[in-house]
Amino acid sequence: MTSSVPTPPYPTPPPAPPYPAPPGAWLRSPAALGRATAVLLGLVIATDLFACCADLLELDVTGDIADGAGGSGVVDRADRADALYAVAGVSQMVALVATVVVYLCWLWRVRVNAEVFDASRHRMKRGWTIGGWFCPVVNLWFPRRIVADSWDASAPWGARSGHTPVNAWWSLWIISLLAGRYAYTSSRNAETAAELHDAARVTLFSDGVDIAAAALAIVVVVRLTRMQERKVFSGELPAPVLG
Repeated sequence: MTSSVPTPPYPTPPPAPPYPAPPGAWLRSPAALGRATAVLLGLVIATDLFACCADLLELDVTGDIADGAGGSGVVDRADRADALYAVAGVSQMVALVATVVVYLCWLWRVRVNAEVFDASRHRMKRGWTIGGWFCPVVNLWFPRRIVADSWDASAPWGARSGHTPVNAWWSLWIISLLAGRYAYTSSRNAETAAELHDAARVTLFSDGVDIAAAALAIVVVVRLTRMQERKVFSGELPAPVLG
C-alpha cells in the first residue's frame, strides 16, 4: 500500500500575500517628490487662472468684432488680447513641462514602492509608468490604470480602496485635453471673428476644467504619498525601511 504522505524534497508552496517584490524594486520615500509635484501642480493652476483672464479678454474682443464693432479702440484691445493670449500660452507650457518631469519621477517612485508592497496588484509592466503617457491611444487609459494599481497596492491590507479621487482626476484631465485640442484646431482654422469667438469659449472651458483636474491631481498625489508612508511605518512591512 502506497503512502500518500509526501517525501522530501517537499514542493515549495506559493508565496502568500503580500507577494514578493520583483528584482530591482526597493522602498524609497516619495515625500519630497510628492511635495514638489504638488507645488508645481499649484503653479499649473496659477497659469491656468492667468490663461482664463486672457480667454475672457479674447472672448470680449472677438465678440465685439463679430457684432460689427470697429475703430482704433477695438484694434488696440485686440492687440492686447493677442499679446496676453500668447504670454498665457507660453507660461502654461513652461509650467506643464516642469510639472510633467517631476510628476513622472514621483509616479515612478510610488509605482516601485507599490510593487514592494504587493507585486500582484499591478496589471501593467513597470515601463508603462512612463511610456503609457506618450504612446498614442493607450495614453487615454494606461496612466490611470498605473495610478489605480499603485493606489490599491498602497492601501492597508484588508481595506477597500476606492478609486473616486483617481477617477475624478483622470476624467477631468481627459475632458480638458480633448477640449483643448478641439479649441486649438478651431482657432487655427477660424476665418471669421465669430469662429474665433467660439474657439475662445472652448479654450476658456478647457482651462477651467484643467484647473479642477490639477486640483484633484494634488489630492491624488498627497493622498497616495501619505498612504505609502503610513503603510511602511504601520509595521505591515517588517523588513524594508524607507531610504
